[in-house]
Amino acid sequence: MTLDIYLSSDSAPAQWGEGALLSFKEDSATIHTDDAEMVQVAARRLMAQGLSFFALKGDWSLEQQWAFFQGAYEPKVDVQIDFADLSEKDSAELDARIQVSRWMRSMVNETPEVLAPEVLAQEAAQFVQSLSPDHVSYEIVSGEDLEKQGHIGTWEVGRGSKRPPALLKLKFDPKGNGDKPAAALVGKGITFDSGGYSIKPSAGMLHMKADMGGAATVTGGLALAILRGLDKPVNLYLCCAENLISGHAYKLGDILTYPNGLTVEIHNTDAEGRVVLADGLLLAGESGADVIIDAATLTGAAVTALGNDYNGVFALDQEASTEYLSIATDEQEKHWPLPLEPFHAHRCPSQFADTANSKAVKGGGPGGASNAAGFLSRFVPNDGKGWLHIDLASAYNDSPTSKWAAGGTGLGFRTIAAKLLRS
Repeated sequence: MTLDIYLSSDSAPAQWGEGALLSFKEDSATIHTDDAEMVQVAARRLMAQGLSFFALKGDWSLEQQWAFFQGAYEPKVDVQIDFADLSEKDSAELDARIQVSRWMRSMVNETPEVLAPEVLAQEAAQFVQSLSPDHVSYEIVSGEDLEKQGHIGTWEVGRGSKRPPALLKLKFDPKGNGDKPAAALVGKGITFDSGGYSIKPSAGMLHMKADMGGAATVTGGLALAILRGLDKPVNLYLCCAENLISGHAYKLGDILTYPNGLTVEIHNTDAEGRVVLADGLLLAGESGADVIIDAATLTGAAVTALGNDYNGVFALDQEASTEYLSIATDEQEKHWPLPLEPFHAHRCPSQFADTANSKAVKGGGPGGASNAAGFLSRFVPNDGKGWLHIDLASAYNDSPTSKWAAGGTGLGFRTIAAKLLRS
């Protein structure tokens, strides 16, 4: 049975309780709010009643319909929504968001056994290429070829697994003239994170299939920008690996030497995200892009600071940070600035290398999210001008919330898409 859903700014009839968000008739329900965020909450409540077929009736805005979709999404249920009429432009935008969001959330929710590093790289490449077949080219470097080409971080983190690590290098070139990219995107693609020899407890490992959320987010951002009409070249780099324990896994005390000459001592194998992102950031810098954005489910410290409601934004370039936060507000995606100064690059000292990858204490110690961003800042050009690091604290929920099903949220891709269109 399909339930008709109406919106109303009027209060619900008294029998449904004071301030009730929902009221019902035999074959319809009314959501008593104009606020998109509360529409998403109402959609979750409808899903909790076992409903999955909906028809949106009457006047609905783009953002209200998008919010209903977000709330009604359920990994185990094939939810069907007949959307209300929109303008041609808004309808195309809604379709684009839904297409990208479904792909992103399906990737984040996929089992790590299925989503091996090379599979993630291939899936992302094929998804983007399907949106603009004549303007997308890519290469996937995997296994020992990573070491040969100097992608040291991805190789070291992933070499402990029988399934090889992989790095996707994708170019979107809409005019086909080989110009330098206007922007470069870098995503952390850890398809499963055991913590390595700095092993996680079982409960902390349960959702580590989602540790590739950064790769999904930057891919989704590029995909939505293409669907919105992006006409500038953009490069995409996904650093994909499984962080597992074996006789060939990287170890505490190992020292990695990156192509820029920087040496890194491994103090914590569970701080692997920054180790692989360094490869992508070096490639992004070499591309000459004026804008570099990396996204990663990088630190538990960001979740401690922000909960699961906001993504953290770090930048040495405050003008870039201010603009990005303004874009996030326009796109109705919650982001919040966290501190990053040049001194954060020196907060993980080593007695044997230029830097350690983390402090040895759990979570990287006080300011762990900023210290992680400081590590990344060592791998970006021009003193960080034009670089943004997004720590995806809101990428995943272990259990359902008032707004979200358990699993991936996809939050962050709209802001990246909008930034690409402004670059």
